[in-house]
Amino acid sequence: MTGSAISGSPRRAKRLSVATAAALATALCTGATTPCPASGAASGEKPTIVLVHGAFADGSSWNGVIERLERRGYKVMAPANPLRGLYSDAAYIASVLKSVEGPVVLAGHSYGGAVISTAAAGNPQVRSLVYVSALMPDVGESGMSLSARFPSALGTATDSVPFRTGSTSGTDLYLKPDKVHSVFAACLPESRAKLLAVTQRPAATTAFSEKARAAAWKDIPSWALVGRQDRTISPGQERFEARRAHSHTVEIDTCHVSLVARPDAVAGLILQAAAAAGHEPPATKRAEASGARR
Repeated sequence: MTGSAISGSPRRAKRLSVATAAALATALCTGATTPCPASGAASGEKPTIVLVHGAFADGSSWNGVIERLERRGYKVMAPANPLRGLYSDAAYIASVLKSVEGPVVLAGHSYGGAVISTAAAGNPQVRSLVYVSALMPDVGESGMSLSARFPSALGTATDSVPFRTGSTSGTDLYLKPDKVHSVFAACLPESRAKLLAVTQRPAATTAFSEKARAAAWKDIPSWALVGRQDRTISPGQERFEARRAHSHTVEIDTCHVSLVARPDAVAGLILQAAAAAGHEPPATKRAEASGARR
């Protein structure tokens, strides 16, 4: 992870001591040409890694990350995030998690971070949370309230379009085609950004206006990636969220679509979270994480 900086709560140092060596070894494996053993195998069942995409995107945005995680022997899922509203989206992802056997590492990109924060609440299978250039609302916060505190270029980069599905109606947000490259995907070739503009999936305004009813990062250890060149979510907001959650934080030079532009770095961070999940009992991790935040 070139140019990265990692930080975390001092009180969590003891909890991380066992996992640190495995996490570092796993991160080094992301760049190796020879396959490395999957983390967590020595101490128990390997976690399933569940990846949740954000607004204006679909599961294929994780393709490069998925390839790297599967090469390390992990089972990976990237379910479709409905993008219809925080409450219904989180309920859907929570139902997907119930279909998974064994421990889970749950990662979310962008708006997907808000979804996993709610979906993971009360689920003992979820051992680690990973936030990739993501929203991390506290209870009572929304994507809109956070962006009001930390403005970004996204505020002037969307179009509102009414929609109706049967008896349901609302408003969808689309990225303006001429803003996709500069605001959303500046670290990708312009031709790639144009394809993203054409294939984008809109998000209902309720995805950003509904206030979070849970914040799983208060009880589950978390990892966060900050994109220093992000213009969709302010890097200042990402840093604030990560500090508040006592997340183990990595900063890299990338735009908002870090999972597309820097899949090695994103996969490396997820592998660190998976290594920690595989090397400590969940009850111990949760108790110590809660103690660190009091």
